[in-house]
Amino acid sequence: MRKDHRPFVVKKAWVKFEKTYTRHFLKPQLEQLGNGYRFMRPWHVKLFGGPISIGEYATVVAAPDSHVRLSVWSDLDAHGGISIGRYALICPGVRISSARRISIADSCMIANGAYITDSDWHGIYDRVGTGEAAPVTLEKNTWIGDSAIICKGVTVGENSIVGAGSVVVDTIPANTVAAGNPARVVKQLDPEKTVVSRRHFFKDADTLSRRFTQWDRAMLENNTFREWLRHLLIPRKGE
Repeated sequence: MRKDHRPFVVKKAWVKFEKTYTRHFLKPQLEQLGNGYRFMRPWHVKLFGGPISIGEYATVVAAPDSHVRLSVWSDLDAHGGISIGRYALICPGVRISSARRISIADSCMIANGAYITDSDWHGIYDRVGTGEAAPVTLEKNTWIGDSAIICKGVTVGENSIVGAGSVVVDTIPANTVAAGNPARVVKQLDPEKTVVSRRHFFKDADTLSRRFTQWDRAMLENNTFREWLRHLLIPRKGE
């Protein structure tokens, strides 16, 4: 779809419905869900086990063919859990699976199809048990690229970036870019440059919300119910 054909009031009602769904069906399953959240297509977010906590101003985007899955599978000797900080961005297809502990700090961004796990889930010889597990930590403002895999026992340092498709089996230092399989540091971030995080984006959340509303109103003001229904039933080439 090249253009959003919905009238402004329809989009506004849709966003309200998503928030209502999140509050009614997802929030009760979570240990904590901070204020200011936005879940897009929340019925494609799948939660299992707990505790799972998500901080303020989280943005979670799911899709019909790319569910977001947050799962905690603990054995009797371990106490798994997933903790996601404030201002997080979680994109379609992200899977986070914990047998021990996965801690994701503020302002982290996790791109499409990334997988984060703190366990092997099966031993090399004992393929009945959950295998070895070790906590995973993503420090503040880390960015996990498309389809990257973060394995057990890994810490990704503050501000660091993990390249698309990388497999991370060792700790990544702060302020670096890592890529490859297995991932290795390929670049140091410039210490003279300021890193603008999602925390800065949400520093004045009320003003940001008003601006989004103004943008939506301006973009959709000429859309009519008639044209929207026509587009749904009889879309034209290029729409």
